[in-house]
Amino acid sequence: MYEMQKIEKKFPGVHALKAVDFAVKRGEIVGLVGENGAGKSTLMKVIYGAYSPDGGKILKDGKEVRFASPIDALQAGIGMVFQEQSLILNLSVMENIFLGNEAQFRRAGLINWSAMADAARQQLKKVKLDIDPARKTSSLSFAQRQLVELAKVLTLEERVTGDLVILLDEPTSVLSKEEVELLFGIIRDLTKRASFIFVSHRMDEVLAISDRIYVMKDGMVVDVVAKGKATIEDIQHKMVGRAVDKEYYRERRRKPFDENKVLVELDNVSLPGRVRDISFKIHAGEVLCLVGAEGSGREGIVRAIYGMITPTAGTLKIKGQALQHVSPRAAAESGVGYVPRERKVEGIVNGMNVYENMTLSQQSRFSKGGILNIAAEKTLARDWIRKLSIKASSEFADCGNLSGGNQQKVVLSKWRSGGSDIMLLDHPTRGLDIGAKEDVYEMIRDMCDDGVGILLVADTFEEAIGLAHTIIVVKDGRIQKRFEQGEAVRPTPFDLLHHMA
Repeated sequence: MYEMQKIEKKFPGVHALKAVDFAVKRGEIVGLVGENGAGKSTLMKVIYGAYSPDGGKILKDGKEVRFASPIDALQAGIGMVFQEQSLILNLSVMENIFLGNEAQFRRAGLINWSAMADAARQQLKKVKLDIDPARKTSSLSFAQRQLVELAKVLTLEERVTGDLVILLDEPTSVLSKEEVELLFGIIRDLTKRASFIFVSHRMDEVLAISDRIYVMKDGMVVDVVAKGKATIEDIQHKMVGRAVDKEYYRERRRKPFDENKVLVELDNVSLPGRVRDISFKIHAGEVLCLVGAEGSGREGIVRAIYGMITPTAGTLKIKGQALQHVSPRAAAESGVGYVPRERKVEGIVNGMNVYENMTLSQQSRFSKGGILNIAAEKTLARDWIRKLSIKASSEFADCGNLSGGNQQKVVLSKWRSGGSDIMLLDHPTRGLDIGAKEDVYEMIRDMCDDGVGILLVADTFEEAIGLAHTIIVVKDGRIQKRFEQGEAVRPTPFDLLHHMA
């Protein structure tokens, strides 16, 4: 029902898509995998009309089509659920669901909000999300917003005749196991009316849901794998062009930390909401991992250390000093770096280039008399591009156009180049491919070797166990269990889940 033939796309200094052939059958779920920078995102943008291809053909139901914009693609029944989400947070849920399609609720220039709310409830039922349609989107959890994003795309069912093509870009990246199973059930039910393109770095999920899997590398499709014909290791090998390192989390590089050097100390800290009596220390060279369910309070603890939340009780010290003024600026000046979960919203500035993003937190270092030393900024950026193997055409590349893994490397280099010796890593590998994850794990070990203290919110239990010296399980805003360095037996995922739940 949908086919791409010999698709080409070039950007200055980058040949993003090279003669790509891609096809989707009616009622089929097609997986799309590849390393960050392999061309997946560019291919997706061509499919939903954000980019026009430089060469090749696109056919829908056997007829050649050209989309000048995402509106053209939507009118043809092609919608997308974005990894970084396209919702406008200060609008209500129902306003987001029907954004651009309010005319059906408008009479004499006025919106019938009651009718919009009723229609939104019908869309939310499709994704089994029971929330008030008038609720402000910013008040939802990330997982809830992801389901609203899907509900928004599913309005195409009522608006378009014929079959749909729905693109899912990392839709499960922050969903719980139960939410993933719910989403997969919805996807399978909808194959009576729609075909899906499923992009994910979670290979087990790709294998579980997909009928066929396209593997991309360096802008090309290097293989098409039928369901049941490949293992996770086979696909990963094709993605990265080599066997994945068995020492995945670099556990042999995990060394004892300096117990005599405390960088961060929380003493019975309580935060607004239900986080209560949190106490722990982060030492030089230590990876301390917070494990807990969504909403357990772990993210709030991270943001409190960075000065984004003011404790209501207790003491928070950075290098032995209680901060007089709680703010991100004060934390950064004390050597704290923060890699946020939503890197496109809080980690980078879209529209600014690589060198501007890298030096954003250390402007005083590159200025004299109010004048920036841009040459020095560029030199630093080139050094870190080389050091971290950042895939960017140059230091002038727009950070918003880089792949997720390379954006994450820019965020990490921003803090490391400024000498931060306390790093707060909130889901640092979320949405990254296998190769980019290995790069981040290598950087974590390098930072520990340099005496950096790291607070980590891991993406998986295995990541927490593989990387951490110390694991703290948080449930309902309180510490439930600690697993300390030096224990004879490392905890298992079941051990962590037992204390979480």
